[in-house]
Amino acid sequence: MARYSLSYQSKTMTAVADTTNYTDNGYAFFLQGGSATMQLKVNELYIGGEDTASTPTTMVFARDSTVAATGISGDFNALMDGTSTAPGTVAVYGCVSTTKPQRSSTLHLLQLSLNTYGGISRWQARYSEEITIITATQPLGEASLSSVTGTGKVSGHCIYELV
Repeated sequence: MARYSLSYQSKTMTAVADTTNYTDNGYAFFLQGGSATMQLKVNELYIGGEDTASTPTTMVFARDSTVAATGISGDFNALMDGTSTAPGTVAVYGCVSTTKPQRSSTLHLLQLSLNTYGGISRWQARYSEEITIITATQPLGEASLSSVTGTGKVSGHCIYELV
């Protein structure tokens, strides 16, 4: 089981409504299984605000009703244990794609609001209560972190395990 840190830097959020296409680089990330049998377990989400003025921003981690496809890029993904060997198939992640992800209107998992003028928001799962992403198709195969309201500038990470 390999653990990864999916990170993003200095992104200005674009607030989007549920079931609406995301804007490239206007959301933190999407995370998707890399195959029909892959399972991911999300252990931690961290958001740090980087604005120079008060900017309340409501972030949500939710399952996506439309998953990202083709032309996928952006963000950083690193194996956390230097002695681990990456599996042959890895998770799909990013913040840019040809087919844009869309947040589900009913499958919101976490509300992570913060004032991006130096504020932080962190969620950490208890053992065996991780959020799972299974396969590479909706509704369980992709989740994303995006803004519902507010246009704050943020950096952060998502720690997940490929099971």
